[in-house]
Order: sequence, then C-alpha cells, then structure tokens
Amino acid sequence: MTDAVRLDAVSKVYGKGQGAVAALREVSAAFTRGSFTAVMGPSGSGKSTFLHCAAGLDVPSSGSVRLGGTELAGMDETALTVLRRQRVGFVFQAFNLVSSLTVLDNVTLPLRLAGVRVDSAWLAEVVRRVGLEGRTGHLPAQLSGGQQQRVAIARALVTRPEVVFGDEPTGALDTMTARDVLTLLREVVDGMGQTVVMVTHDPVAASYADTVLFLADGRIVDAMAAPTSEKVAERMTRLGAWK
Repeated sequence: MTDAVRLDAVSKVYGKGQGAVAALREVSAAFTRGSFTAVMGPSGSGKSTFLHCAAGLDVPSSGSVRLGGTELAGMDETALTVLRRQRVGFVFQAFNLVSSLTVLDNVTLPLRLAGVRVDSAWLAEVVRRVGLEGRTGHLPAQLSGGQQQRVAIARALVTRPEVVFGDEPTGALDTMTARDVLTLLREVVDGMGQTVVMVTHDPVAASYADTVLFLADGRIVDAMAAPTSEKVAERMTRLGAWK
C-alpha cells in the first residue's frame, strides 16, 4: 500500500432538512506514505471537517476513508478510538499537554493509555530528534510555546503512527518559533519517512509541504506541487480567502 490515507467521494452533512449544511462534498484525496501535505482554504471551506474525517475523529455522511488497508466506515467509536491511539498521531494548535505531567510522561501517555510497553531506544530517538534532550523532567509550564509543541510532536511520533495530522500546529507560535516547528515536521518526513497532513492558514507554513490542497465550499478546487509562500498566497487570494 503506497497510500497512508485515502478518501474517496467523502461528503459530510451536518443537520437535517432545510437546516442541513454540507461541510464536505464528494472529496477524494490520497496521501502517499512519506509525504507532507498542507490543506488550505478560506474560513468555512471544510478544512477541519476534512482533517477530522481523514483522521477518524468524525464519521463521513457518505464515501470511504481508508487508513492503510483499513476501511473506517462501519467501525464503532471504540474501534475508532483504538485505531487513532495506535495508528494516528495528532498535533493541535493548543498543545493539549497534561500540565501535571513531565515532558517524558506527556510523550509516553499514548503508550500507557494503550497498555503498550515503552520502547526506550525509540523513545530516546524521538526525544533526540525533536530536540528535547535535557528537558524530559520539566513540566509544560517550564517550557516555551515552541518547546511545548515539540513535546506534542514527540507524543504524536512515539506510537510510530502511519500518519500525523496537524491542525494549525503553528497557529499559536511566533514567526521564528513556527519556522523551527515546521522545519522539524519537514525533518520528520524526510528523515523518518513519516506522513504528515497539516491544515494551515499560513502560506509560509504551507511552503514547507510537498503539496498543497486548496478547499473551497467543501470541495478540493486545486492542488499545488513544490509550493512557495508567494504562489500559495496568490492562489488563496484568488479563492477569496483574503480581500
């Protein structure tokens, strides 16, 4: 299987009858293993719904979502929870760390929740790669925002997931710190063969990806390979994201 995640004709409708709102309309997309994809679009274009359906956080109204060889349709919430815990990593805008746990305990939390033994060699490798050596005994409040996001990335990687989903992972960071985190995500793809799918509103963030998908009104309306921040910004302006 070359695709880490595949969506086929995925639609998502919220509500019923006259109040129904279509957040996604027959969206198809495939994310190759070892690729970095940014998803962009104006506010209300369906970016978050797209991410949630692809990651098994939300169930499509119709269509198919496959994680590797596994079809998510028809799985109950318990099975989806196990799948997300074992095979998917998440990095959010709000770092979502447990304030009373050390860096090390935050990173290993998904393994403990799953009842999986910690592979100390892999844990050390992840900590080293995200640049947290010497910080593992700290609490989140003792870290900068960028360091906290590095903890979140390490937590996403420690289970060796098939794909890491980022929802505005640099949205709460200043420009220089955001650049460090984006460089780390790029290294995760290039150096570790990880697959990253990231929703962002920032053309500079999108320029770190291999491909950018553009959503508008719940549909994928364009894709851009080898993006630059200038080309992405220009395309977003034509989508009506910025006037």
